[in-house]
Amino acid sequence: MTFDPTCVTEELMVNMGPQHPSTHGVLRLVLTIDGERVVHVKPHIGYLHSSLEKIAERLDYRQYLPYADRYDYLNAMGNELVYVRAVESLLGIEPTPRCQYIRVMMAEMNRIASHLVYYGALAIDTGATTVLLYCFRERERLLNLFEHAAGQRLLYHYFRIGGLRNDLPPDFCDGLWLFLEEFPQRLGEYNALLTENRIFRSRTEGVGVLTPEVALAYGVTGPTLRGSGIAYDVRRAAPYYVYPELEFDIPTFPQGDAMARHKVRQEEMYQSVRILRQCLEKLPEGEVNVKVPRRLRPPAGEVYVRVESPRGELGCYLISDGSDRPYRLHMRTPSYYNLQAYPEMCRNAWVADLVAILGSVDIVLGDVDR
Repeated sequence: MTFDPTCVTEELMVNMGPQHPSTHGVLRLVLTIDGERVVHVKPHIGYLHSSLEKIAERLDYRQYLPYADRYDYLNAMGNELVYVRAVESLLGIEPTPRCQYIRVMMAEMNRIASHLVYYGALAIDTGATTVLLYCFRERERLLNLFEHAAGQRLLYHYFRIGGLRNDLPPDFCDGLWLFLEEFPQRLGEYNALLTENRIFRSRTEGVGVLTPEVALAYGVTGPTLRGSGIAYDVRRAAPYYVYPELEFDIPTFPQGDAMARHKVRQEEMYQSVRILRQCLEKLPEGEVNVKVPRRLRPPAGEVYVRVESPRGELGCYLISDGSDRPYRLHMRTPSYYNLQAYPEMCRNAWVADLVAILGSVDIVLGDVDR
């Protein structure tokens, strides 16, 4: 059979998802492909829409707390943190020093637990299975600690307006110290198994490049932005609680590819270990709750509060009309903005690279569809 030079090829439109094992949730990608090359990707969202922001208008400030967990279900502590900070800002409440330390500890533990899911999922996405088992071994230890403190393993409802559900159990700190002693060695095993694997490197190096200019134009934050060389982290840019007292670095890599984003998250786990060790050493005694009115009625006004989630800048915009219910609540979720830059990362990529690029962005669809 001879090649016919007059033969005309056409671009093909293909749907990937919304039910697909590699889209990290109910995400539909409409692909325009030319052979195996990607011409354009259009993410279609909304399949998981839960009206979480609208629900806030029907509940009082305390009743809404369990809903805050459900935005980014891999970072429930961080979601609770930004919401209670917003309400406390409206009320003019300052949590106790011990409460602030414990909140930071829970947020950093949740950051490690979230990154472990990312690490194992990206390994699966690129053809490696063993790493997932290793990551979930360590994640299980963190979930046991969360369960010990809060009674839950995924959606915790542990933070309260003005404090915490309860103080830490007596042996909680001992269990966390033991984890922190062993975890850095485990990270070295992950690095040898995955990051230095030549097949994984070929799947991620130079793949899904996002330039700093494009990242900033799309409002990208978190490890995805720091993987493009920009050292923006809310914990340093707008410090809150005890972070100014703690020593930690903001890892960045200038390449902007999937490997750079992967290395940022790997290094962030080391930094979270540093933060947790300092928190345990400096953890003060005292109460974890301050007295708040039985019925919360913040004065009329508005506030925007932000924290650094495992995926980037997580913000809560809250408007009070003086009643016991929020007039309006809006969450600035990082996955929503990071996903908007996904088509730019996929331009001229191979179809086989789409999954690796999406895994390197580490989206959570509950964080996108609100």
